Amino acid sequence: MTAAAPPTCSGTPSGSRSAPPHRADHPWIVGRVHTSQPRMRLFCLPQAGGSAASFAPWRPAPPSGVELATVELPGRGARSTDPLPDTMEELADAVIDGIADEFDLPYAIFGHSFGALLGYEVAVRIARRGLTPPRALLVSAARSPHTPVRRRVSDRDDDGLLAWLNGFGGIPSELSRYPAYLRYALDTVRRDLALTETYLAAGPERVDCPLHVLGGADDPLVGGAQLERWRDCAAGTFSLRLLPGGHDYLFTGAPATLDAIGTTLR
Repeated sequence: MTAAAPPTCSGTPSGSRSAPPHRADHPWIVGRVHTSQPRMRLFCLPQAGGSAASFAPWRPAPPSGVELATVELPGRGARSTDPLPDTMEELADAVIDGIADEFDLPYAIFGHSFGALLGYEVAVRIARRGLTPPRALLVSAARSPHTPVRRRVSDRDDDGLLAWLNGFGGIPSELSRYPAYLRYALDTVRRDLALTETYLAAGPERVDCPLHVLGGADDPLVGGAQLERWRDCAAGTFSLRLLPGGHDYLFTGAPATLDAIGTTLR
């Protein structure tokens, strides 16, 4: 649930292979990382308050043969002026409308924290629409969609929300040097958390693809027992893996996380 750092240029990193000429970035995919012979496209959905730039630690060395398509959600980053939908369901529909033209390559969906719940809802709605399903859904560090929120934090003031985020390293310390951007980041986190806290799936509806769950072994927010509840969302293949680190394990331990993702997608 780590908020994004101050915005920076997020194009294809130096040293990465050049983009295929027919595939350019568009408003929903910012900072795409290409590979010359992609076998799979991985859509990456960020945590509360995060943006496509949150996945910058992944860009230097993505899994072999995997194109990273980092999704820029409305209300942040390059789309800061675009309104965020009022519900997770509406946001999921908007994401599908925005990226469905990218389903021309075998693909998977990865979502972290807030992005995990969004990714689940996207996968469910892709099946309902009869669109090409993902090869896999990877969810990270989030309660299962049918588990109610235990406590709300989106209604806290800035000081209270910042204290909660600082309790698990959920916001970069350097943001304190940018007061205006810190307020913007907290507003973005709060809006995303409000969507998360009001979202509760009935059922749950099982996803029409393999479901793989990742988490930090020392995550104070979402433990292994909570992650295990995702098993109820799997129609077939299911896996659960804990990696070293806390709630932001995927960024602090990017090489290990990308290795695990690469192994899963193979």
